[in-house]
Parts: sequence; structure tokens; C-alpha cells
Amino acid sequence: MALSKTVTKPVSVDFVLMADFTMLAFTSAIEPLRVANQLTGQILFTWQIHSEDGRPVTCSNGVTVMPDGALPEDGRADYVLVCGGVLPERACTPALTSWIRKQWRLGRTVGGLCTGAYALARAGILSGKRFTLHWENLTSFAEKYPDLAPERRIFCIEDRIVTCAGGVASADLALKLIHDFYGEALSQSVMNMCLLGQQRGGEDEQLASLAARLGTRNDKLVRAVAFLERHIEMELNLDACADHVEVSRRQLERLFQQYLGLTPLQYLNGLRLQHARALLAETNMGVIDVAVACGYGSSAHFSKIFRKQYGISPHKFSVLRKGGA
Repeated sequence: MALSKTVTKPVSVDFVLMADFTMLAFTSAIEPLRVANQLTGQILFTWQIHSEDGRPVTCSNGVTVMPDGALPEDGRADYVLVCGGVLPERACTPALTSWIRKQWRLGRTVGGLCTGAYALARAGILSGKRFTLHWENLTSFAEKYPDLAPERRIFCIEDRIVTCAGGVASADLALKLIHDFYGEALSQSVMNMCLLGQQRGGEDEQLASLAARLGTRNDKLVRAVAFLERHIEMELNLDACADHVEVSRRQLERLFQQYLGLTPLQYLNGLRLQHARALLAETNMGVIDVAVACGYGSSAHFSKIFRKQYGISPHKFSVLRKGGA
């Protein structure tokens, strides 16, 4: 595919791989750039891959990637994209976040793929900015950075902050960059080559609507589930939930049984355990603090139902996920 002009200055990207980064988020970002070069026969994009110290980085699936080098002292790339993964808090070292802050102050566009936003937050450059990260990490991120408000979007671009939810959303971000620099026709051709069904915009939600996730359009049930999700840390008040959706408590219980096969309490406990699992894996919060944050009256009760659900104590789960013995 020919462009209308010859490109003399390609767009340059520094990819920074955090420990335990998510490979899908990384490859989904880099491959559309490669395909753009291939289709046009020109070098439209160039990239370098870095780790903090230049050593190989093992991603979350166990594959090890050899970077081009350590974080460059005189970085000159147009974009700096930090690729995070399953243990973002542990991977946010002072050296990495200091380097990111420096790149921002030097006027570069800085971004995060998947949980890369953790590094940007630690660097102190997200205040007042629109940004996003993977939906699974939103609740644990909020515990760590309560003054920041990530959005549930595929990607966000604001000023010199570029973030995306990771996974195949990285490809959506890459297509957006191709579109903005080189036009609609090329971005469409790259999308076709990558066998992507559609080009999603930054305004698109990461997940299907709550109704789609529940598999029903019953308005009262959807509103009831949304109510529970907003009050995950509070003691279950079925009467308040029923009043919110304007049904009786008995009718509310019937709705959950009819459409979900669960009681409201069972559904809420599932939400709480998912939230607790994320907090234990991704933050330094202790078991007691996690139990409180997830609405459990005691750490003993929390530990008992966590073990029943996942076959391991919350303490041991936290230690294993953080690389302990």
C-alpha cells in the first residue's frame, strides 16, 4: 500500500517492560506498527525495547524477552509506553518511576499498557488526567490511589498521557496512532491484516454492559446488581437494595434466583472474593485490611470462605503471588 508522501522522520517508540508484564498487551501494540511498515514499504514507526537494567524480562506467561538495553539516559523517542502485568506494585521501582517522571518533564508523550498506569501514578503524572488500565485492576488501583479516577475505557489519550486497558486493546491504541499519523486508509488496512473485526474507539467500554454480562435485560435485576457492586464493602442491606429498585425484599430474592440461580448474598460474596483476590495479588495490603475493604466482619471469617473458594489461605495466596516462599 502506497502513502501519498515519503516519510522522512518515523514515529519512534520506547517500550518499557515491567517485571511480569503481559505479553498480549505488548505484542498487540507492536505488531500493528510492524504491519504498517510492511504494507507501505516505508519505515513509519521505529521502536526500542527496554528493561530497567537492560537484563531479560520474564512476562506473566513465563516467556523471557531480551530487551535492546536499559532505560536510556538521553531518551529521545516520541512515545514512551510502559507495559505492566500481574504484579504492578512490585514492579514499580523508584528508578523506573523516576525515569518516567523525567521523560514527562522533557516533553515526551508517556503511556501505560495494561497496568502500566501504576508506574505513571507512582511517577506523579496522572493527577487531573483521563487514563485507564485493565478492568481487573481498577478496584485495587483505587485502594492504592484513591485520589485518581481511572476510566473503564479501551484507551485514553489526553495531552501527553496515553493509556490503554491492555490485551487486544493495545492494538486499538496502535491503530489510533496509525490513523492519526498516516490516515484512515492505512489504519483500516492494518486492521484487516491483523484480522481485527473492528476498530474500537477510546470511548468504548472495556467490558460488555452489565446487562450483557448478566445475560438479561431485566431492568430491576441490573439495577440491583449495580447497587451491590457500588456497596461491596458494606454489610448487605437487602431492604435498602430492594427500595432502590422499587421491589419488595421477597421479589428481589426471586429475581436473583430466577436469572442468576443465586441469592443476593451469594452473588455479593462472589464479588467480594474476586475483589479480595485482586487486592491480595496486586497490593501490599495485609489480610485484615483486605477483609475490611471487602466488607467482612472478621479476618477469621474472611480466611475461612477464601480458603473454601480458592483452596488456599489468603495469607499464603498473597505470599505466593508476590514471589515469597
